[in-house]
Amino acid sequence: MEVSTAPGPAYTPRALEATTVAEAFQLTAEDRADAPAIRTKGDEYSMTWAEYAEQVERVARGLAALGIGKGDTVAIMLTNRPEFHPVDSAAMHLGATPFSIYNTYTPDQIKYLVTDAATKVLITEQAFLETVLKARDGVDTLEHVVVIDGDAPEGGMTLDQLIEGGDDGFDFEGAWKAVQPDDILTLIYTSGTTGDPKGVQLTHKNLLTAVKGYHGIIDFPEEGSVVSWLPMAHIAERACSHYIPILLGFTTTACPDPRQVVAYLPEVRPTWFFAVPRIWEKLKAAIEAGIEAEQDEQKKTVTKQALEVGLKRVDLIQSGQEVPEDLEQQWQKFDELVYSKIRAGLGFDRIESMNVGAAPTPPEVIRFYHAIGLPLAELWGMSETTGYGTCNRPDNIKIGTVGPASPGAEIKLAEDGEILIKGPFVMPGYRNNEEKTRETMTDDGWLMTGDIGEFDDDGFLKIVDRKKELIINAAGKNMSPANIESKLKSAGPLIGQAIAVGDSKPFNVALLTLDPDSAPQFAQANGIDDASIESLAENEKVLEAVQKEVDDANEQMARVEQIKKWKLLPVEWEPGGEELTPTMKLKRKPIAQKYQDEIEALYER
Repeated sequence: MEVSTAPGPAYTPRALEATTVAEAFQLTAEDRADAPAIRTKGDEYSMTWAEYAEQVERVARGLAALGIGKGDTVAIMLTNRPEFHPVDSAAMHLGATPFSIYNTYTPDQIKYLVTDAATKVLITEQAFLETVLKARDGVDTLEHVVVIDGDAPEGGMTLDQLIEGGDDGFDFEGAWKAVQPDDILTLIYTSGTTGDPKGVQLTHKNLLTAVKGYHGIIDFPEEGSVVSWLPMAHIAERACSHYIPILLGFTTTACPDPRQVVAYLPEVRPTWFFAVPRIWEKLKAAIEAGIEAEQDEQKKTVTKQALEVGLKRVDLIQSGQEVPEDLEQQWQKFDELVYSKIRAGLGFDRIESMNVGAAPTPPEVIRFYHAIGLPLAELWGMSETTGYGTCNRPDNIKIGTVGPASPGAEIKLAEDGEILIKGPFVMPGYRNNEEKTRETMTDDGWLMTGDIGEFDDDGFLKIVDRKKELIINAAGKNMSPANIESKLKSAGPLIGQAIAVGDSKPFNVALLTLDPDSAPQFAQANGIDDASIESLAENEKVLEAVQKEVDDANEQMARVEQIKKWKLLPVEWEPGGEELTPTMKLKRKPIAQKYQDEIEALYER
């Protein structure tokens, strides 16, 4: 099923006609030479596109002097900081394949990646240097460790030393012009929720196809801006804040601490913003808490009335009904008095498109943003599809779906509901793993995604769950744990993370953790002195409040899906830890193993 697109956008840069990302970079640097390319908050650091291009060439000459050329790989383990971009782009211009490592990885995990990729050079910063040096031991291919800050390690070098050692006679232009569309642009190593990570190989053609497709969906402005804050090892962040700016000439603001991203938004005022569901949930909770804390009762009342009007309007639009003129006029009035001020306060007054993905998003969360005039939309893609697949159009969003097929994407469902996808954005295969590649691709070129989906009559896709993660209870009933967990987390502010368990069992149970931001606020509001997670997990007032949230969630579920028993764990699950991937997906098997006793106890009581 392929869906036609609306008329093309007004702004179409020359870089979109390039055949490689290296060529696109050169065109953008020429066309937007004096425009800001990379910056930090408050412009403490700022680099124009011309300066960016100059730095790319200097780093490329340094890498070439170390023997990096076409087909080689360069590993990067950095936070979201300005240096990442010229380092990654320099390797790309040599025809090499730069790839990122999650900052939470252990020495053994790093060793696996650099061995699999046969990496010669690893570029990092002091914060991760000790871990990197432990990983270097026993890896024959890893010849150079480069640090971008501080002193060089023994047997390594600084970025300045790498640049100083560059070959002035190296044919830089010849190198990037020799890059071909089917050359491997980057590797995206899957986060390894089960087994060793697989290295998804993405080509220049894959990436260009995906960006052109998104450009056809979203009418991006010429003066675009984005925030770089998610791990660069994830395809979403690489696309949003690295490759898309290269093709569209956007300005990227680096946010090295992802916990601070919401504080960056009012200063950056992004034109496109992507985040995982938990960010949108927490932002919604913060807005609602701010409304409740408002001291001016009249202002509080007006704001609540505005939200009621906004939600009523959203529901009419989503049900396909016409919005009555008087309601539309009310909404327009509140847009001027209330919604616009909320949007400006958040930093979303210039937003063209805002997306959520990587996990199911509660519909009520998306309804909330639509009510205040923010077009939050779900999209769906995978590392294997360059993050491309389906996307709700900003002017035609169906809440509860991930939208229709994106331009150029062919999508169909297998007999068991598994989503199959085909297009020039699909990876050529996994690195060094032909067996897994064959298992993932059909003989006629369809990628088997592992996701179960449903199409509605208008061609909008709804994701049910991962095929391998469906709960099949003792009575043979199929359920989506992700949807159950989504309802639990959105039922109130206290539940931070949830995992539903029930495969081959007579009923479902859940392991829960407290939200690290909301729990202390609850403690303060309820006169609880010890606000530590460990203490709150045993506090009767907290347990009663969590039970209320579980009950509210159960009311939204079929009886067979409901959570009969639960356990509140006295811990916080951190992204990149034992329970969550760096992008906050549940590591289901490790969780089941680690908390086996707690799960068994829930079924014994």
